[in-house]
Amino acid sequence: MEIMHKATESAYDEDNGKGKDVSSMEENDPWNPSYRCAPRPCKDLTDNVKLMKEVLQEKHVLFAVSRATQTIVPDRTPQSMNDAFVNKLPRLVPILEKDSVRLFLNLFKHDSVGLAWGFVMTPPTFNQMIVQNALRCAKVALEGKAPELNGHRANPNYMNSRGYFPLHQAAEMFSADMIKLLFHYGASANLRTSGPEVIEGLLPLHVAVENACRHKFLEENLLPDKENTDYVYRLIQLVCLPEMKIFLDTVRLIAERTDDLVVEVWKYIKDGKLAETAVLLLAAQKKIRMGSCLKPDGYSKADGFAILSNLCTEDAVAIDLEITQNRVGKKQQLKAEKNLKHMALMLVIAISEAGEALDSYIRAHPEVPNAMQVAHVEVLKGVSSILKNHGFCPTGECINIENLRPYDQQSSRLSDEELPNKHGYATADKI
Repeated sequence: MEIMHKATESAYDEDNGKGKDVSSMEENDPWNPSYRCAPRPCKDLTDNVKLMKEVLQEKHVLFAVSRATQTIVPDRTPQSMNDAFVNKLPRLVPILEKDSVRLFLNLFKHDSVGLAWGFVMTPPTFNQMIVQNALRCAKVALEGKAPELNGHRANPNYMNSRGYFPLHQAAEMFSADMIKLLFHYGASANLRTSGPEVIEGLLPLHVAVENACRHKFLEENLLPDKENTDYVYRLIQLVCLPEMKIFLDTVRLIAERTDDLVVEVWKYIKDGKLAETAVLLLAAQKKIRMGSCLKPDGYSKADGFAILSNLCTEDAVAIDLEITQNRVGKKQQLKAEKNLKHMALMLVIAISEAGEALDSYIRAHPEVPNAMQVAHVEVLKGVSSILKNHGFCPTGECINIENLRPYDQQSSRLSDEELPNKHGYATADKI
């Protein structure tokens, strides 16, 4: 512990006397938690020094635990440490590429400047592990038990300077193993982005769902007219193809830990985002069927699909009423909104009825790249057969199999600079 104190002595200067004792605490800041006041000096100098060391030790441990286990917002890392991290990247990147715990611990032991500050690993350090999918190094960082780390560890709920959390980055990478690791060490799926460099209020779930829907494979093969039943059938067919399995698996994993899931689905429906709605409904249908805390007109414990169906119907009726009251003006726009709401209702009902069978069919697909062994035409026939068995008859324009682009996992990932900025998650031509 003495080594830890020396290594973090300069980092401890960040408090600047702002640490709060229990007698003066106004609010609980996990970065500067309340601590025991220093006792009155003893007459014996030796006893006094010993007592002060104990108090300081207690304070150090308290700060280290709080900063590694509580949600930290905003990032407290000074720019000098971020600059030091950038300078260390040429040495760190090759180590994480190999995912070598031994090399990482050796680097940390001999030169931790920029890698850790204030008793915890800096957000850029841990973010880089996620970007490079260095699972072994990330696990060691989250545990914080290696002697070379001098008591430092990574906090899975520490917002970085750009306004998002580790789980947002892992969701963007579609790394199921990294997401599972983060959840194991206490990452929350309900923390939202915040700050001038990001779209405010995004959950990790949004990152996974919307990046999946911005993949060229899905975008380039959907019909242009959302107000047509053929659009809904084609959307379901595309989402069930093996290329989309990795996206659905990631969304399902995060959705299981996300609160108020039906509320998030309804937001997509309200915004007319049918592709996002389909991905979330299909991937998270098990939890959606369990109901939601959404309580419009008394709905509380009902099947989430029933809640969404009622909301779509009520919205369509409200739009009808508005159309009758509008002599000219917005009639065309309102009719388009009504048609879109009907398509959303059809999508909700289709997945409510056929979703479990579709989910079983999707889960039977092999993992990418072996997914290419599954012929698209066979999958499309299988999906159409499932829909027909549940009373839905896709008879519109067939998907042109020759034009379907195969899924490229590496090209689908966004760089750190592209996640998620003010202008959206990413433009389609960058995915």
